[in-house]
Amino acid sequence: MNGHAQSILKRPIVTERSNILRERDNKYTFEVDPKATKIDIKRAVEEIFNTKVLDVKVMHVRGKPRRVRLAVGKRRNWKKAVVTIEAGQTISIFEGV
Repeated sequence: MNGHAQSILKRPIVTERSNILRERDNKYTFEVDPKATKIDIKRAVEEIFNTKVLDVKVMHVRGKPRRVRLAVGKRRNWKKAVVTIEAGQTISIFEGV
């Protein structure tokens, strides 16, 4: 996928688990475009945040079934990436969260 870096990274994922990974292992979690590859994600993070990416893990998150009264539906499926960056470097959007 030869898109712009901003279109590959959708949003940062800030949860209790992602904060533990960030503090302990220097791993950052993002929602990414479903068509993006590991190489695309690595280039996007390096370009946007000026960091050295060591590893990228990718997983597909399946949407959970939901219902409102009689209507049955499903949340959307999405793709998550856990990016490991070099020791000593940080990504500023996660700081102070």
